[in-house]
Amino acid sequence: MNLRPVLHLISIMLAVLGLAIGLCAGIAWLYADPWQARIGMLAASGIVLATGILLFVLTRGPVDLSRRDGFGIVTFGWLAAAILGSLPFMLTGVITDPAAALFETMSGFTTTGASVLSDLEAVPRGVMFWRAMTHFFGGMGVLVLCVAILPFLGVGGMQIYRAEMPGPSKDRLTPRIATTAKLLWGVYVFLCVAEAALLRLGGMDWFDAFCHAFATMATGGFSTRTASVAAYNSAYIESVIIVFMFLAGTNFALNYRALLGRPLCYFRDPEFRFYLGAWLTATVVIILNIYRTVYPSFGQAVRAAFFQSTSIMTTTGFCTEDFDLWPGGSKVILVLLMFIGGCAGSTGGGMKNIRVLVVLKKVVREITLFMQPQAVVKVKIGREPVPQEVISHISAFFILFVLVFAGGSLVMTLFTPDLQTAVTSVIATLGNIGPGLGGVGAVQNYSAIPTGGKLFLTLFMLLGRLELYTVLIVLLPGFWKK
Repeated sequence: MNLRPVLHLISIMLAVLGLAIGLCAGIAWLYADPWQARIGMLAASGIVLATGILLFVLTRGPVDLSRRDGFGIVTFGWLAAAILGSLPFMLTGVITDPAAALFETMSGFTTTGASVLSDLEAVPRGVMFWRAMTHFFGGMGVLVLCVAILPFLGVGGMQIYRAEMPGPSKDRLTPRIATTAKLLWGVYVFLCVAEAALLRLGGMDWFDAFCHAFATMATGGFSTRTASVAAYNSAYIESVIIVFMFLAGTNFALNYRALLGRPLCYFRDPEFRFYLGAWLTATVVIILNIYRTVYPSFGQAVRAAFFQSTSIMTTTGFCTEDFDLWPGGSKVILVLLMFIGGCAGSTGGGMKNIRVLVVLKKVVREITLFMQPQAVVKVKIGREPVPQEVISHISAFFILFVLVFAGGSLVMTLFTPDLQTAVTSVIATLGNIGPGLGGVGAVQNYSAIPTGGKLFLTLFMLLGRLELYTVLIVLLPGFWKK
């Protein structure tokens, strides 16, 4: 890995974050936050911005990126963003424990939405807006934002894009990667603004509306209320958020084409059809399971099931119900949805629907060959056969994901009082969902987990957001050899 150009591009990202924290400092002054909060935000902005500028100056020179450098930029860029991005929490006194502040910030940038804060209403507005902005930047990838400005530096960004974009397929909308990044960010920002406007119509103030829009489109789940979306008790607000969570869990290339006037593109996409079918099936089963057992009204059951199944499957993590009180069948379905996650090319986490679909088709193919050894059976997505190499990659990822999850669950039993909390805290962070069950359930948070457990789950958030390989490659000795 070429360290100088890697650090040079990370410096650009840090400068962007420093300016963003400065904007949040302005919010702190606008809302008359406590003096410590205002000064702390300004100090954090200055430190991060100065670090970015200094690093930019010290690492100037020609930039020639390899694929290996792309992995390094993304992994170390994310770590740098989380470490320096935790300064607003610490310097304002909102979170004094460094491990907890790092956990909260990594949760924001990886759009996990797991929190250690117990009283959100007491958090100063400037800090709260920074917390929401970590979702905004993390949603489509703060480094993809930098890709959009790299042409001005004479640097190609394909290496970063390959490492950063979530999912097994990278659907380029244009031949130029920087143009693709700009289009994706354009769709992302448009949907954020549209949702914020609709939430404002539902009674939210502009501050809450934008914070929730950032969290929705990033599939993050940080709310401005301790009770999450349940605090508003509004069917309209929940309906708006359901629609935008579902769009955020969809491949953004499809959202782009739909905005251009081609909405049928959704239903022509095999992954979207699987995503839609899995979502509807899970929701209907949950409705049938919780009607009368938890909710006497069918309307209540429908409202609760649609919101929570959408929130969990898209890995957003907003809550309107304490699903820890639901029957075991519904909780199992929610955990399965945590594994599946959103679509490739979305801001959602999890394994991704396309991988699950390919694995299921491969299983069917193997069963067919077991019964008919001479048959010629191809794994197809739509009408197109999937190359064997792609099937192998997806199968390997599937196995690796399960192994990492199992190993992580074993480790977390050392930090949690029960198996349910240990297991779901791992999938909730590895899948970038946020809430799990038990001690990290819908009405709980991660504050009770010891420091070692918080740091371990922080690593799992990064592993999940960068889809395992990007981080694991950096840990291999061969990565550091020239």
